[in-house]
Amino acid sequence: MKANKLFPIEKIASTLVLSACVGFIAPTAINATPVAEAAATVGLPDFTELVEKSGPAVVNIRTTEKVQAGQNGGSAEDEQMQEFFRRFFGTPMPTPKQQPTPKGRKQTPQQQEEEVPRGVGSGFIISQDGYVLTNAHVVEGASEVYVKLTDKREFKAKVVGADRRTDVAVLKIDGSKLPRVTIGDSDKIKAGEWVIAIGSPFDLDNTVTAGIISAKARDTGDYLPLIQTDVAVNPGNSGGPLINMRGEVIGVNSQIYSRSGGYMGISFAIPIDEAMRVVEQLKSAGKVVRGYLGVERIDVPKEVAEGLGLAKAQGALIQRVMPGSPAEKAGVEVGDVIQKVNGTVIDKAVDLNRVVGDIKPGGKATVTVWRKGGAKDIIITVAEADAEKAPVKTGKQKVEPATNVFGLSITDLTEAQKRDAHVNGGVILESAEGGAARAGLQAGDIITRVFNTDIRDVKEFAAVMAKVDQKKPLLLLVKRGDVSKFVAVRPTNQ
Repeated sequence: MKANKLFPIEKIASTLVLSACVGFIAPTAINATPVAEAAATVGLPDFTELVEKSGPAVVNIRTTEKVQAGQNGGSAEDEQMQEFFRRFFGTPMPTPKQQPTPKGRKQTPQQQEEEVPRGVGSGFIISQDGYVLTNAHVVEGASEVYVKLTDKREFKAKVVGADRRTDVAVLKIDGSKLPRVTIGDSDKIKAGEWVIAIGSPFDLDNTVTAGIISAKARDTGDYLPLIQTDVAVNPGNSGGPLINMRGEVIGVNSQIYSRSGGYMGISFAIPIDEAMRVVEQLKSAGKVVRGYLGVERIDVPKEVAEGLGLAKAQGALIQRVMPGSPAEKAGVEVGDVIQKVNGTVIDKAVDLNRVVGDIKPGGKATVTVWRKGGAKDIIITVAEADAEKAPVKTGKQKVEPATNVFGLSITDLTEAQKRDAHVNGGVILESAEGGAARAGLQAGDIITRVFNTDIRDVKEFAAVMAKVDQKKPLLLLVKRGDVSKFVAVRPTNQ
């Protein structure tokens, strides 16, 4: 393993500043203009006031766990690496196996427990009465949580609640005259604006890094459109604040993109608006309750939008409706495009979970779907999340095939196949060649719709195909296993 090399930061900083300024200063004035004045000329930001204002409310969080005496030495290196393993591998750092008792020595009936370091992270105080916001993964699995302020005060914290889906956790400490951050509005942020992060990377308290917002709504999960930045964030920064130039917290540092385990130029933060909604539920109930429809969805591809007659590729395309779910009971179908929920426009598929998640279970939702060339409103009674059932299996059986210029060889479905696949009709693909193979179709796929027309059997499929322009892409709704999706198949000769 190559050793890490450290370079004098003063030399690097001076070189960068002079390089940035040389194109803005007349050659005759280079020797006469101080570096500080040159920096001001090109408008480089000064973060000192932001750090002085927000820094005292940023805390260091260390966690411990109880283990049997002698099971883990809890070295300083272990403490720094615990956060790394949990954040990037999803599990605690492996601990050495306990050595077997030597022959001739009796084993103690019950060993004493001892508290050993588990991990480090960051957080920030959101109210003067001691509520602290951090990441759920920072405190997950911890026996004890300790919060240390910049004035060296340390408190034993209570975990009020944690939500793994959004990676938000709320702690409570008992103290007086506690500093707090100013909460901003993450909806108003713009790509390109300056931001700073304050935290404890590798347990280095009150470390400040700066950068810009690279993107404001990067979809990386079901419930969170994360803020992407180029601010340096490393293990230990998790849970710290992302702060704008007005000194307002607009995000909670949570993730990095990395192939090495360290910072590689891309980091992600939870929008503070989303985080605070979770905070309120955790404070009042200790958990987050979300609404649930029971569908699997994807973004609407452009070719699918054109084939369905949609004005633009917008909404959530339903690939699967869970058996027994609220969506199935209300009549939502595979191939529907959900456009609105209670009047709120669904722009992307990920928006659906967030909008529905905010609806109280038991409440009614008016869902606007695009189906077979027109919009339709469906009233759904929303259930509580995490009620999915196990997937069903499919089967297949060969009968006489039908062929066409798109490379499709199809057969009728048996009644058993329909029951297994939970479909009322359709045709099963026996083989795929040419355009069908290039589109990714394969034997066993079930075709249930051609453009906006449902297909019950080979006869209906042939009747629809007779009217199709065979020089243009063919739009099929295809079910594979438990998931359905639209597939655009080009003619074999194209």
